[in-house]
Amino acid sequence: MTLPPVPSVPSGLDPPVLYSPGPLFSWAELQAMAADGVLARISQRGFLPPGAPATPQLRARAAAALIPAAIRQRVVAGRMTAAWIYGCAREPDRLALLVDANRRISSLRGARGCSFHETRLGTMDVVSLGGLMVSSPLRTAVDIALHVRPEHAVPALTALLSAPELPVRLNLLVRAVEAVPRLPYKNSALAVLERVREGSG
Repeated sequence: MTLPPVPSVPSGLDPPVLYSPGPLFSWAELQAMAADGVLARISQRGFLPPGAPATPQLRARAAAALIPAAIRQRVVAGRMTAAWIYGCAREPDRLALLVDANRRISSLRGARGCSFHETRLGTMDVVSLGGLMVSSPLRTAVDIALHVRPEHAVPALTALLSAPELPVRLNLLVRAVEAVPRLPYKNSALAVLERVREGSG
């Protein structure tokens, strides 16, 4: 699978510093600074300077910090994790990581705080954000419709479809779900999308 390069920061613009537990600050020190208003929490273990915008790139970097370095380039953040990275859902308790069916998933099972989902991934299904591979907005929406409980899927899909910077449109999403072969829960996914349509109407 050929993946696009990691986006670079335009020259002259420095990205906000993302702090996570490590040699510079311990977990306790970061929590204390957040309590004092010196830092703002962006994720479970990621912090930003106050007022710094929580962009998809920074949320992706925060997620990447939770994935063991040995497997980081072998997985793709997907489902509700990707929706959170795009700013369309709250951060999930466990990272949902997609693994291409051509790779072995058994060796990844030991990573804590992550759930792994074996699937087929095409080159258009993956983008690179903040040093982490993330499912594309459309692939994210398809996976959420197919695999996430309706009470969580409907608000996330509504947010994905409402975000003007994301190229996800309901008619295209419906066609993408209809094109998925032989999944027993495809009808349930289409029912979820009908609820999204009714809510947006």
